[in-house]
Amino acid sequence: MTTYGTNPTSANDLAPKLEYITRADDHHNVRPGLATRRPWKQMLDLRSFNFPRKIATVITRIKANTVYFQTNYTIVVLFSVFLSLVWNPLSLLILLAIIGAWLFLYFLRDEPLTVFDREIDHRVVLIAMSVITLSILFLTDAKLNIAVAVVAGVAVVLSHAAVRKTEDMYQNEDETSRLLP
Repeated sequence: MTTYGTNPTSANDLAPKLEYITRADDHHNVRPGLATRRPWKQMLDLRSFNFPRKIATVITRIKANTVYFQTNYTIVVLFSVFLSLVWNPLSLLILLAIIGAWLFLYFLRDEPLTVFDREIDHRVVLIAMSVITLSILFLTDAKLNIAVAVVAGVAVVLSHAAVRKTEDMYQNEDETSRLLP
């Protein structure tokens, strides 16, 4: 029973009650690499680039690379938006606050987010955070800057995904898993 107007009597009473938003305790359902940033050296390895000869190869590479480098690509687009807002301080401050939410809800998580005892898929978090970020930033005076930055960021991501080979992506992970008992 809660008694209003009294001081807390134990340290537990001072702890915030975050029982509705928690991290999942069930680790066997966690997708390997959830919100995992891949090494930039691996992403930008020049030996892994070549121009595909078939459109089917381009599509296959884009699908594979966008899944594998998902977090890196999100960082590239956010950095592009950040650079576009350097001359708009209010929008930049808003973006920095939103990046804090990105860090908490997407980048720094190693397990699925659970809200009201329901596990939220990482793709839902990515899409929701993207929509929220763009919606809030479009309410500022930097609409054109943001639109150009998003288009430029997506163009860079798609270009990279199309020309980066996919054969060596899991090579480092296979070597690491062989070394572990």
